[in-house]
Amino acid sequence: MSSKEAITKQLPIPGEVFSIEGHIAFLILPQQKNSAKARPWVWYAPTLPGLPGPEEQWMCEKFQAAGLCIAGMDVGESWGSPQGRALFSLFYRELVQQRGLAPQACLLARSRGGLMLYNWAVEHPSSVACIAGIYPVCNISSNPGFKKAADIYCLKEEELMARLAEHNPIDRLGPLAKAHVPIFHIHGDSDTVVPLETNSAELARRYKESGGEMTLRVIKGKGHDMWPGWFQCQELVDFVIAHSR
Repeated sequence: MSSKEAITKQLPIPGEVFSIEGHIAFLILPQQKNSAKARPWVWYAPTLPGLPGPEEQWMCEKFQAAGLCIAGMDVGESWGSPQGRALFSLFYRELVQQRGLAPQACLLARSRGGLMLYNWAVEHPSSVACIAGIYPVCNISSNPGFKKAADIYCLKEEELMARLAEHNPIDRLGPLAKAHVPIFHIHGDSDTVVPLETNSAELARRYKESGGEMTLRVIKGKGHDMWPGWFQCQELVDFVIAHSR
């Protein structure tokens, strides 16, 4: 399923780069071998060229020091489409069945990685230990918008709008709430790219209505930017580490 081809990817800290069905993936191992039978791990998205980036070095080092693996796979600009979700399933099986990682992953979604990971998670809730988000996209209508998403999803715009229960994270949270998957988001109230109210805040409202547990930390005056506080959030790191166990 995977092969160690002559491929490269710049990572925040050293790790293995490999391919699955022609898609670049990576795996960073912890500093010390974990005694657990199945190794806990953080699943990062979006794994695109340049991501995860140097700004995420601090987080990766914290996870690595705590005995967690960090992994991800580049499925392109899928925006959580069924095709991207299918590739994610291949990635999950490779890491769990072939590489000995834990059956439940800690999902870490940055920006449009939210659509990617949430749309996979709601279809595999028993495989998710927790979800953490840094200004994640949770609502197709907000970003990228129905017109752009419809092209990526290979649907007409009106078809996608009629099938939101199949494709839009905020409209399909029931399985995650039923599985008691804890969620943590950090999001700025001045974000104009992925607006707080139509994404993290709306997801928090609906998730709590469904009986789910979610913490939303709103950062006043901050937008969709490279502020170091997004990537050096001790509360987010502690949340992931706690639920990885």
